[in-house]
Amino acid sequence: MNEFFASGHSIDLVLSLIALEAILLMVLWRKGRCPLSPLSTLLILAPGTCLLLAARAALAGADWVWISSLFLVALVIHLTDLWQRWQERGRQGSVKS
Repeated sequence: MNEFFASGHSIDLVLSLIALEAILLMVLWRKGRCPLSPLSTLLILAPGTCLLLAARAALAGADWVWISSLFLVALVIHLTDLWQRWQERGRQGSVKS
């Protein structure tokens, strides 16, 4: 079990599950059973995915530039998601008034 976690295969498993989750949510959105658009789904899942990729890169011995780049991408996507949510809340608030 130590080898499973030390090798990064546990992260590969979680990344696979995230990909399946994204696909499932997009299929449900197309059927009208999920309120999240595909873009919203990706903005929610992408920062965590980037952090997992950074952890996987670190376990694989990648250069610090790649690891820090993944951290930066996670931050940018997270901030984009927050900005989008604030914009939606602002539009909802102006409609209620």
